[in-house]
Amino acid sequence: MIAAGIVGGSGYTGGELLRLLHFHPEVAVTQITSRGEAGRYVHTVHPNLRDVSRLQFIHPDALESCDVLFLCLPHGTAAKEIERYAALAPRIIDFSADFRLDDPATYARWYGGEHPAADWLNRFVYGLPEVNRERLQNAQYVSGVGCNATVTNLGLGPLVRAGLADRVYAEIKVGSSEAGNTPAMSSHHPVRSGAVRTYAATGHRHQSEIEMVLGTQTPIHFSLTAIEMVRGAHLLAHVTLREVQTEKDIWRLYRAAYQDEPFVRLVNGRSGLHRLPEPRIVAGTNYCDIGFEMDTGGQHLVVVAAIDNLGKGAVGSAVQSMNLMLGFDERAGLEFPGIYP
Repeated sequence: MIAAGIVGGSGYTGGELLRLLHFHPEVAVTQITSRGEAGRYVHTVHPNLRDVSRLQFIHPDALESCDVLFLCLPHGTAAKEIERYAALAPRIIDFSADFRLDDPATYARWYGGEHPAADWLNRFVYGLPEVNRERLQNAQYVSGVGCNATVTNLGLGPLVRAGLADRVYAEIKVGSSEAGNTPAMSSHHPVRSGAVRTYAATGHRHQSEIEMVLGTQTPIHFSLTAIEMVRGAHLLAHVTLREVQTEKDIWRLYRAAYQDEPFVRLVNGRSGLHRLPEPRIVAGTNYCDIGFEMDTGGQHLVVVAAIDNLGKGAVGSAVQSMNLMLGFDERAGLEFPGIYP
């Protein structure tokens, strides 16, 4: 049994990670840290784990060696202590943006300052299995993924890699859990409830991950809008194609790209409420649902994709990456199908 530690376990990703790993057949969480909650049982912060986990939070200074260490810390925190964490565990998965980008100059451009541990950037593998499966196998250090980047990279990847997409204009609608569990004016109930608030019309930092994965040959412009939803990221992308295609052509392209992917589902409904992807359907899962419709003329394609921002957009991809790192079944601990309604 692999011993796992969670650093920064009182947040939403920490709680979701503990939930998934508790039911993993090859992994046991042996320690979970929190500065503010040290000494308390985890279920007092994550009430869904009552009578499931008997772990208590420990102070970060009490962290001991383990087989794999998950860092669920605010952006900019893990990089400052990466040497310490690397001394405690041979394998690390960091959920923050600290090690996602492979170029220090790109990091400085998007995150507003020099990287505090730039020499570590090329040691980390970007943790999206659908893109980096081979590199993740036997990797020591893995970065997390941005949820908005993930739904975009998976939703548009086949078109961009095939050279079919000429230009993309997209909007991503996101749930409140994307902002984390620290209260802010934007998450205050009277302000958030009923909101349809565009908070990044241009220039969101996840653009850097999209460019790293998909390249810059196809201009991808996207905006982010917060809506009244707790979990989820919903991509609606208008794609101008370089040449006329039929909808069957697009289905063949996506089937070829994702037919062997255990957590990408193509939605092909012709009628009914759920003929296109919806975040609610994938809540609590590691799935990415993708669908599309071709407009008349054959050169305007609308792509729709949905993920759980805490699932495929964070914890799910991290656990899937861990499975690849350690040679486990890639699906281990991740086959929960969600709930409906």
